[in-house]
Amino acid sequence: MTLKEILKGLEYEWVQGRNAEVSGIAIDSRKVQYDSLFVCLKGLRSDGHHFIAKAAQAGASAVLVQDSQEDYPENVTAVKTDDTRKALSYAAANFFGNPSQSFNLVGVTGTKGKTTTTYLLENILRECGRKVGVIGTLGAKIGPRRLDIHYDTSTTPDPVELQQILSVMKEEKISDAVMEVSSQALAFHKVDGVKFNIGIFTNLSQDHLDFHKTMENYQQAKAKLFTQCRYGVVNADSEAGLYMTRQPGCEYMTFSIDAESDLRAENIQYLENGLEFTARIHETDVHFFVPIKGRFTVYNTLGAIGAALLMNIPVESIQNALAVMKGVPGRLQSVPNSRGLHVIVDYAHSPDSLVNIINAVREFTQGKLVTLFGCGGDRDALKRPIMGKIAGELSDYCIITSDNPRGEPPGKIMEQIESGLADTHCPYESVLDRKDAIFRAVSLLEEGDSLIVAGKGHEDYQIIGDQILPFDDMKITREALAALEARA
Repeated sequence: MTLKEILKGLEYEWVQGRNAEVSGIAIDSRKVQYDSLFVCLKGLRSDGHHFIAKAAQAGASAVLVQDSQEDYPENVTAVKTDDTRKALSYAAANFFGNPSQSFNLVGVTGTKGKTTTTYLLENILRECGRKVGVIGTLGAKIGPRRLDIHYDTSTTPDPVELQQILSVMKEEKISDAVMEVSSQALAFHKVDGVKFNIGIFTNLSQDHLDFHKTMENYQQAKAKLFTQCRYGVVNADSEAGLYMTRQPGCEYMTFSIDAESDLRAENIQYLENGLEFTARIHETDVHFFVPIKGRFTVYNTLGAIGAALLMNIPVESIQNALAVMKGVPGRLQSVPNSRGLHVIVDYAHSPDSLVNIINAVREFTQGKLVTLFGCGGDRDALKRPIMGKIAGELSDYCIITSDNPRGEPPGKIMEQIESGLADTHCPYESVLDRKDAIFRAVSLLEEGDSLIVAGKGHEDYQIIGDQILPFDDMKITREALAALEARA
């Protein structure tokens, strides 16, 4: 493909050289291959403009810049544009043939509930016999098959990987794809070259302020999704929901539990094996059962139902699919045991999600409720004491431990959590090693008690310094329960 074809629709100027043949796109000079286009991005820690020479040495045929340079390596075509991040998304889409235009694509954004909502909607579509792709925190897949396309970002892939995934889905002739869209991805223009049919907004609560700095910036980033959609499905119980519906060029459906909305859950019943509710659809009260517990499940389910209705999925098919829905890895995931204990692993890592998981587990707890959690390093530090206070106010006992400390001393992070927890009357202890903390928490349990192991969910690693070490909360919790049963 020629460079002109890749840059179609973009504003740019030729700085050096002529139209070049391009066989790939790279943003990391270490991943440049022969005849690649190297796109220079200005990141939080490094600037791609400083690696142009290395990219040329590795075989790049062209470079795309936004800052003017004094000179460029010989035999390399140089092109300048105002914003290389925006340009990258469109260039990647062009390179892979704009695959998102070939099927129905649904984007899901919000502080929490993105993963569960995508899996609920995927299950509805698959039960209707449709071929569905999923992209998000748990990776990329088509049906049950995982795609062997790695991406480093935790939720939404960078544009090149994203368009490659969408291209594979196009080749395999999927009918629909459901994709988690993070606020960082929206702020960094990662999905600018993507065509969404439907966008779902789950909620907005404090998180990622290390990146966005203010809640207003965070909200504005989320809202960008709805400028790229034909339809929006929005949580009307969230204060940010009304803001989302003000975005132009999109038709909106709202859902709620408390507020007036197009799709409102009523008569909610929390059961031992899940929950049920009714919602008025086409002037008829429709009953839904979902075998997943928690009030937040109602919201996630409503978002999925709203999108399915906009896709003309029959109501009966939606009911049947939700009734056989299985849990999502690391989301309110129960760890089986023979001791009569409720042991839950959950990804909750923000104040609001911690409130939701503790309240959900409290609904079926006969004894005491123990919450084990930490906070990630190099991330929003303001939420740490807030989460400590929440855990202390809602739990009967707490254990503070390490999460993914990254470049911060884990003890310092735990002290910040403790400053909030200490304001409550909840007894607690701090255990630095996460494995030791889980074994300690399990040892405190008696029949009828509940334990929440929060923060990491599906992750099978722990980031300490610059090391990524194997660590799986589910595996360690199973080991701790097996040790408890062996001592009985």
